[in-house]
Amino acid sequence: MGPRRPAGAGGAARRVRRDRTDPAREAAFEVLRAVSADDAYANLAMPAALRRHELSGRDAALATELAYGTLRGQGTYDEVIGACVTRPLDGLDPPLLDALRLGAHQLLATRVPPHAAVSTGVDLVRRHVNEGAARMANAVLRRVGERDLDGWAARLAPSREDDAVGYLGFRHAHPEWIVRAFRDALGGDDAELEAALRADNEPAGVTLAARPGRGTVAELVEGGATPTRWSPYGAVVESGSPGRLAAVRDGRAGVQDEGSQLVALALATAPVDPPDERWLDLCAGPGGKAALLAGLLTERGGRLLAVEQHQHRARLVAQALAGDPGEHEILVADATKPSWPEADFDRVLLDAPCTGLGALRRRPEARWRRRPSDVAGLRQLQGDLLRSALWSVRPGGLVGYITCSPHPAETATLVDDVLAGRDDVERVDARPYLPGVPDLGDGPDVQLWPHRHGTDAMYLALLRRTE
Repeated sequence: MGPRRPAGAGGAARRVRRDRTDPAREAAFEVLRAVSADDAYANLAMPAALRRHELSGRDAALATELAYGTLRGQGTYDEVIGACVTRPLDGLDPPLLDALRLGAHQLLATRVPPHAAVSTGVDLVRRHVNEGAARMANAVLRRVGERDLDGWAARLAPSREDDAVGYLGFRHAHPEWIVRAFRDALGGDDAELEAALRADNEPAGVTLAARPGRGTVAELVEGGATPTRWSPYGAVVESGSPGRLAAVRDGRAGVQDEGSQLVALALATAPVDPPDERWLDLCAGPGGKAALLAGLLTERGGRLLAVEQHQHRARLVAQALAGDPGEHEILVADATKPSWPEADFDRVLLDAPCTGLGALRRRPEARWRRRPSDVAGLRQLQGDLLRSALWSVRPGGLVGYITCSPHPAETATLVDDVLAGRDDVERVDARPYLPGVPDLGDGPDVQLWPHRHGTDAMYLALLRRTE
């Protein structure tokens, strides 16, 4: 008989089954395990977990908050847990570590009573690991609960005076490289930086876009939604699945952040000299912006070419455009290698692949998956795509370069580099084409922010080809 494995070590220990813990925490724990073990996306794993446990209403909201909040705070919670155990975290059974993270979130960032956070965490470990690990979880979570988050920051984080980036990264659960990028984008204002980090940890509502010519904001409002502040096509669903609305089920409306709507509308409304009937969406998947542009263009009697390199994303674009009466096209192709003539389009939308750092509030696990090296790899692709977009637009036409990221290397400096040495492109002040939207800075480009605008952190540069 081999040596007995220590409590909390993976695999061999006998598992003890008792009455299940409450369904909301079981569902949250399942999502954490799917993200940790299978690299799942929380926004896809969560609905499946809610269905399995037949959760709705307040129970579904609790499960979602527990899972998403734990994933957002994971880096900070791991540092706290690491201070409360005597072995490296990678030596813990992964289900035990996820249960400890879930318990830490409840203790440090929710109003769950400490005894409930500890006892439910211990029950999860007892059910999913073993009795010895449950005893360990009890001791660790009690240690975690000895301080609040500010107390742990005072013990584990650098001092704010000596290292503001390190302190804010710990206190608001962002990797330091992301904190530095946001700080640069905000001009070094640490007070606003903290507001931006804090906003990333606030749950984002579900925003819908009524597709022009097919759906209306009025019918979304009749279904219980609230009109967005600036987009004339947007409405926010405060609770419940958007699929309960007939307009969403029938494809007359779709989920699309207000910031995403605003930057697409800016490209569509900025003036160009006639003709204005041929538009290109260069990276069209999954199709939200394409559907909005196609509806606008149908009303003008024009046509959209939606290009998407990946077949499965092209199918999503086709679904988004289904029902639009216009004669639009979908092409599966590499947009860096155009198969169409030069200067063939009046307007070109380039929603470039990016790190997605502007949507961290919607993708709770993303901040811990992304690496600084991702920026460099994507930057080369972004530059190639922007050069392709500028090649594709006619003189006098417009390119809208968009990213869902405020990282300067993916936004203003990328555009600067592509335009360096070129005298055939001018930057257009984009701010007038987001009417009513405040705090847009000095221009000419636009950077939206969750803490300023309540939208994803969308970036827009409008570029006119002059010759």
